[in-house]
Amino acid sequence: MSHPLKHESVKHEPPEHEPLEHEDFLQQAVDLAAANVAAGGGPFGALVVRGGEVLATGQNRVTRDLDPTAHAEVVAIRAACREVGDFSLAGCVLYSSCEPCPLCLASALWARVDRVAYAADRDDAARGGFDDRAFYDLFDTPRERWATPVSGVSLAGSFAPFDAWLAKADRTHY
Repeated sequence: MSHPLKHESVKHEPPEHEPLEHEDFLQQAVDLAAANVAAGGGPFGALVVRGGEVLATGQNRVTRDLDPTAHAEVVAIRAACREVGDFSLAGCVLYSSCEPCPLCLASALWARVDRVAYAADRDDAARGGFDDRAFYDLFDTPRERWATPVSGVSLAGSFAPFDAWLAKADRTHY
């Protein structure tokens, strides 16, 4: 399996869905988000759909689970992967109540969903108290200006795990 951002010679066409079907699934994601707020969670909901059937849903569980990665989309992706028994969600659509943040978008790309659809956008999220502009803009900013220092340290043998991986004949590519 190739990297999700690598261009391949075969053009991949995402599945076609009727606009009303998109609206129905997006409304379900918004309803999940609203229910999560009522239950004390964050205002985000998501679902993974394959062939018109919901495989899994997710609600933001960051504060509930004390897990900063437990965004609704990530929760839905994890549950869908468990449901299908594979780390690839090719053939699926991720529906989210809000435009996925960079963490969630990267998760969707790694899961190889065919399409991502969302209701509210990043500006709506910012107005609602979830301003992720700094995250969206981070990779357009020189690393020396990042708020959190990120630096590499030259270490002898740091490539050894990759050598072991490449030498492993029965490795599972992802």
